[in-house]
Amino acid sequence: MASLRALKGLAPEVVPLAELLDSYVREGELFERLEKNKVRCVACGHRCVIPDGFRGICKVRFNRDGKLFVPWGYVAALQADPVEKKPFYHLLPGSTALTFGMLGCDFHCSYCQNWVTSQALRDPRAGGPIYALAPDDFWRLVDQTGARVIASSYNEPLITSEWARALFEPARGRPIATAYVSNGNATPEVLDYLWPFLLAYKVDLKTMNPRNYRKLGGVLDHVLWTIEHAHRRGFWVEVVTLVVPGFNDSEEEIREAARFLKSVSADIPWHLTAFYPQYKMQDRPPTSVQFLRRAGEIAREEGLRFVYVGNVPGMFPELEHTHCPHCHAAVVRRRGFAVLENRITGEGTCPDCGTRIPGIWTEKEVERWWQQRFSS
Repeated sequence: MASLRALKGLAPEVVPLAELLDSYVREGELFERLEKNKVRCVACGHRCVIPDGFRGICKVRFNRDGKLFVPWGYVAALQADPVEKKPFYHLLPGSTALTFGMLGCDFHCSYCQNWVTSQALRDPRAGGPIYALAPDDFWRLVDQTGARVIASSYNEPLITSEWARALFEPARGRPIATAYVSNGNATPEVLDYLWPFLLAYKVDLKTMNPRNYRKLGGVLDHVLWTIEHAHRRGFWVEVVTLVVPGFNDSEEEIREAARFLKSVSADIPWHLTAFYPQYKMQDRPPTSVQFLRRAGEIAREEGLRFVYVGNVPGMFPELEHTHCPHCHAAVVRRRGFAVLENRITGEGTCPDCGTRIPGIWTEKEVERWWQQRFSS
């Protein structure tokens, strides 16, 4: 397992965090110049208009002399994990994902499990060391770990898209998939920018309540747009919802979310995961496992073909396995992050009835997806 410990000889520098981060930057590409030395950032749905000398909502993209500077050349988190942990269930099951993260986020979720990285420069307790890393060094770690997926996560990848694209570029044409684990607050500009280099996009659909989304720093319509248009553009899309008691755990809201996803595609995998108290949300219990199961049943009732329950390994096997939508045979069996059996054929079909199972199942399929990018 690779981690930051693998970056031998790269000790974190001891300087104020803002000063340190501002030394690991380069001029960005996802922005527009405006009058009076202002810029408009288009990396996320906030579309911040940033005066000279100021930062965007994410705190890590800033205007210097009428140019937008963006994070570059470091990682704050780096780990090799099963791809199921992201979670992706229809992307090279059982493979290793080398996941990197930087600092900063355009949301401020009170229950964020990665708040130490995501809330840097917003919460004085957040931040921590960062480590210089060149793309060539990153790819040596890819080879050493045997990773078949490389993913941007731990903070919001949209706000560090220039860096992610630089790390993803060598994957083109190789049997290695690239992935975002994102809050889904995207723009047409950033999806177009990522399209040649990004295959899979996991979106965190946090709630169907616009008011609750605003409490997290987001806009529901932006996230719904991203799910729809990432799917339309041809990214492999999976969606996850952390089911939080008293926040988004009504049957009506689960049903509304399922109906929306069905309207985009019944084949989008939806992961419903259990909440455990953390960060600023310590005032409520973990998600009821009975409700979690009921949420999965509702999603299937609404016509979604691939519904999964997470954070309760082994409790509901029927909601951890992938089943053929035609003959209902279990084609991938899982327990937690472990793949117990993968029966999907090399052509991505059910071995029993020959039905195509939506996803990216083999390295050959990864290469075909890259060929689609080359021809577009």
